[in-house]
Parts: sequence; C-alpha cells; structure tokens
Amino acid sequence: MNLSSARKTFALITSRYYTCAVLHQPLNLHHFLQLSVTHHSLSLTQQAHAQVLTHGLQQNPFLATKLISAYALCGNPTKSKLVFHSVELKSMYLWNSLINGYVRNCVYNKAFELFDEMCNCNVLPDDYTLATMAKVSGEVQDLVAGKSVHGKSIRVGFVLDTVVANSLMSMYCKCGNFSECRKVFEEMPQRNVGSWNAIIAGYASSVDHGSDKEIWEIAKCMLMNGVKPDGFSVSSLLRLCGGDDIEKWDYGRELHCYIVKYELDLKWDSDVHLGCCLIDMYSRSYRVDLGRQVFGRMMYRNVYAWTAMINGYVQSGAPDEALVLLQKMQVEDGIQPNRVSLVSVLPACSSHAGLMCGKQIHGFAIRKEMNHDVSLCNALIDMYSKCGSLDIARRVFEDDSFCKDAISWSSMISGYGLHGIGEEAIVLYSKMLHLGIKPDTITIVGILSACGRSGLVNEGLSIYSSLSTDFGIKPTVEICACVVDLLGRSGDLDGALNFIKTMPVEPGPSVWGSLVTASLLHGNLDMQDLAYRFLIQLEPKNPSNYISLSNFYASSRRWDVVAEMRRMMKERGLKKAPGCSWISINSKTHCFYVADKAHPCSNSIYQMLDYLILVMKGASYSDDFEHPA
Repeated sequence: MNLSSARKTFALITSRYYTCAVLHQPLNLHHFLQLSVTHHSLSLTQQAHAQVLTHGLQQNPFLATKLISAYALCGNPTKSKLVFHSVELKSMYLWNSLINGYVRNCVYNKAFELFDEMCNCNVLPDDYTLATMAKVSGEVQDLVAGKSVHGKSIRVGFVLDTVVANSLMSMYCKCGNFSECRKVFEEMPQRNVGSWNAIIAGYASSVDHGSDKEIWEIAKCMLMNGVKPDGFSVSSLLRLCGGDDIEKWDYGRELHCYIVKYELDLKWDSDVHLGCCLIDMYSRSYRVDLGRQVFGRMMYRNVYAWTAMINGYVQSGAPDEALVLLQKMQVEDGIQPNRVSLVSVLPACSSHAGLMCGKQIHGFAIRKEMNHDVSLCNALIDMYSKCGSLDIARRVFEDDSFCKDAISWSSMISGYGLHGIGEEAIVLYSKMLHLGIKPDTITIVGILSACGRSGLVNEGLSIYSSLSTDFGIKPTVEICACVVDLLGRSGDLDGALNFIKTMPVEPGPSVWGSLVTASLLHGNLDMQDLAYRFLIQLEPKNPSNYISLSNFYASSRRWDVVAEMRRMMKERGLKKAPGCSWISINSKTHCFYVADKAHPCSNSIYQMLDYLILVMKGASYSDDFEHPA
C-alpha cells in the first residue's frame, strides 16, 4: 500500500460510516500507526495520535509505544518524548522505544540521560536496552559510558546474554580497547556468528593485535566450532588479504572460492558488498584484471560497485581506464557518481588525463552541489596543484563554502612546495598555526619539502626543532628524509650524513634516496656510492637501485662493477619497468615508452625527432665555433 492509499484508507476508517464501537478498538489504530511507521509519514502519525487522544486511549501501552516509534522514525523525537511523559505507568517497552528513538535520530546525549533516569527510577534495563546503550557508547567512542553499561549488565545478570555481549565487544573495539573485547569474547558461554564477527572485526581494526596470523587462527577456530562464516566475516577478512604478500594473496583467493562455493554473494542481501571487497582485494594485489572479472559478473551494480572498480584502476596505475569507467557508469547504467566516486577518480587527472578532465569533474561537482564536501575540495586542491594550476587550487582553498580541516591546509602547503614557492608555504603554515589548527605528519612533510625546494634551510630546521616541543609530534622516517633533502640540496652533504647517523628512527629507503639525489646534484661520488649501497641493502628487490648504481659505475668506467650489478639483477630475476611519458592533445592522452613504436604516428614522430637532434647538434656546433675554448 502506497502513502496515498494509506491516507484514503485511514480517512475511510475514521469516517462517520463506521460506528463508534469500531473506532474504540485499539487494534485498528495500531494497524494505522503501523502504516505511518512503514511510510515514515508525519501527517499520518499526527492523525492517528489525534484519534488516540479523542477516544481516550493515550494510556494504552501498545498505542503509546507505537506512537513514540512513529514520531522518532519521522525525525521528531521531541513529540516522542511528549507521548512518553503523558503515560503514567511506563513499561520497559516504553523506555526502550524512546531510547531507541533518540538513537535513531543520533541524539545520543538524550539517550544517555534517559538511560540514567530509567536506572534512577529503579526500572531494570533488559537485554535490548543494554545492547542499545553499548552500541551508542561505541558510536560516540565513550569508553567510560561503555564500561558503565558493561557493569550494569553484570549487575542485572545480562552479561552472559549473547546479543549484549556482542554489543559490548563491538563497543570496546570502537573505543580502541581490544583487550577488553577479547576478554568478553573468552568469557561468553555461548557464541553465535555475530560473536565471531565482532572478534574478527576487532582484530582487523586493531593496531596492536600483533600479527595477522592470529586473525586467521580465529577464523580457523570459528570453523572448528561449527560456525560457518557469513558475508560479514568474509568481508572483514578480505580487508587483510592482497598486497605484496604471497600468503595473503592465497588467503584472498581461498576466500573467493568460499564465497562461490557457499553462494554468499547471493545469500547476503546482494552481491554488492562482497563484490566491492573482492575488487579492492584484487586491485591491491596488482590484479585489477581479476577485479574487473568480478565486477563484470555482479548481478547488481550500484554506485559503490562502480566506485570500487574506478578506485581499483586508479590504484593500479591505469587512470585512462578509470576515466572511461566513470563515463560508462553514467551512460550504460544511468548511475550518477557520488562524492566518493569523484574523490577516487581525481588522482587519475593528476597523472594522465590532465587539467581539462579535472575541470570537467569540478564542474560536475558544482552542478550536483557536491563542491561543499571537504574531502572532495581537498582532492581538488591536490589535483589542481599537481596539474600546475596553483591559482585555481588556491581559489578552491579560499572558498568559504566548505569547512577546511588539517588536510586542506596540508594540501595547499604541499602544492606551494611542489612548485618551489616555499615562502608562501611558510606564510600559510604560520596562518594555520595562528588559527589554532594543529599540524600532523603530512603537514610537516609538506612544509619541510617546500623549504627544501626553496633553499629555506634555517626555516626548515626551525620547524623540525619545534615538532616535539610545540606539537608533541615524533619524527618519522618521511620527516627525517625531508630534513636530509633540505640539508643535501643546500650542499651540506656532511651535515645530512651526520643527521642520518643521529636520527631518532632507523633510516629507510626514502632517507638514503634523498642523500643520493643530493649527491648527484653536487657531484659527490663517494657520498653517492655510500647511499646507493645502503639503498640496495634495504631494497634488494628494487631493480631501479641496481640500474642507478650500474649507471653510476658506468660513468666512472668501472665496467667490472657494472657487470657485477647486471649479474646480480639476472640472478634475482629483477627487471626494471620502462619509463613512460605522456602528452595530452585535444583531450586525448598519448603515452610513450623507451624505443616505443606502438603509436600509429610513430614514423612521423621519429622523423621529427631525428630532425630536432640535427638542429640541436647544429646549434651546438655553431656555439662551439663562435665561442672557442
């Protein structure tokens, strides 16, 4: 029954055609209150409420409970509260209905106040109340309130209830206290699939769970206890699969087989969520082609499925495919991208598509009134900066229609650093601090990089010195790499090496890579050799390090060492991917690799290249003749 039919039926029932005896039956009003709940109709709820008051049924507990729920579902918890206080004898269901109404409308403080009032009135909460309050404590990440609910559960004897225990476990995970979550799990006399899901999700989200092997042991234990993982279990585990680890890749494929074998993609509402998780897993494993196969076999594809596939292509370094998919999403399925879709595809504009495509996405966001979202604006600032349009990036940043966060400031500061405008980056950084916005690690990396590229050594070192004292930020490897770059670019290579020796963290590849760059810049061969050797020691499977070191020795005509480098690469099966350059002409991107002849105009391109080489050589000879040594 649609809303129009419901209103007609309600009007018919309350018409004079029916006798007063029929109107006094609470079941009839209860039926039409259910209609108002189903359609979330405030007008139907008010009409039903008027009939309840007219016929003196306001003390009926069933009708009062339904009215409270109906008003809450219509987004009017204040009316729910009025109905609640109009009832003299308040049952447990009445308390629960109002608490749940506040929770539905995210008025969590009122839910806590009502729970305290309920306990002060000596009304013992039941399992539904305790589970709801545990959930609310997790949502607001209030560990003290959560522990209070836990204590109340123990006192009233509901701590052994499976639903309450599951809610408490989820609450402890969201509050970052995984040890208590594990304790509740171990004390449960009975566990259902929700219990195992809670502990798996807790392990997956915990940063101090030690090893991922423990999570897989939990999953195996779940199966040994005769509990079959459902869609939620599998989706939690898929987040841990993929990447460079072969073992994790195998786990991911096994989970995919499990999904197919038990048809979880059909049983769990729809195949969208699991499909998105599989696409993400395969994309992180550099097998976006398999992710595309999963995408192609999905029975129903909504905006989340399309966004997952677009993001997979961007992550895998295939920006052109991501942009094609964004267009197909709208043309083939008629699905409009949301803000997450746009945020996912914008990095593709920074790499291949260029400024024009980025502007088109920006224009689409303005037309759809999504340009006030902070994450989208941050992505636009980053895109415009990387595409070389710093003035438009600044205009987006200065737009007061969105609330800037620390990432907004960091993106703009990094943009100035990318273009070597360190002075402006420092001005913006100072303004940020003046407004009371605390910098994070990303901000510090951005401002130090800006100082390094602009030769502002003293300013950069001053900012680095203020990290611990002013902001309590511990230096990371990335921050230390920026300091090495700062000192190295200025020519203080010995100072950079001494800084590496006294670093508060173990130097990583980015640190030695910065020293390599500085050594190349200033022609310090000894320092360059030292930095390269540390790089190979830290990244023995990175072919770029061997190629760079081989070229370094070749420039010194040390052919024996060059041969040794090539032999090591061959033994370890390392092969460097060819470099790629691209250019956009008339909104079309043309990519070129070394010695590439795949382009349809390659003959004409190489003819022009040969001509340009001759012209450059001619200019060189002319210069040599006019200005002899």
